[in-house]
Amino acid sequence: ILEDIKPMRDQIVRVKRYEKVPLILVGNKVDLESEREVLSAEGRALAQEWGCPFMETSAKSKTMVDELFAEIVRQMNYASLPEKQDQCCTTCIVQ
Repeated sequence: ILEDIKPMRDQIVRVKRYEKVPLILVGNKVDLESEREVLSAEGRALAQEWGCPFMETSAKSKTMVDELFAEIVRQMNYASLPEKQDQCCTTCIVQ
């Protein structure tokens, strides 16, 4: 699954022409632990490689949803600093 999102991130970097595009790697449906396809450690490792935050959420149980939106706002505010005007915030969601 993580291999599927790596090309997406690469395409975003190519389009933005900037290696440090603000993004958040999100593992979704954390409430379905028995059906997990990606380990937390794998998500954290990829997020560390990409230099971005990693969060696990569940819309169903409302786990970390508010925190995710707060982090998105933080990333957008950081990206909108004058020297960072050409970037935007991107969230990659792993299900």
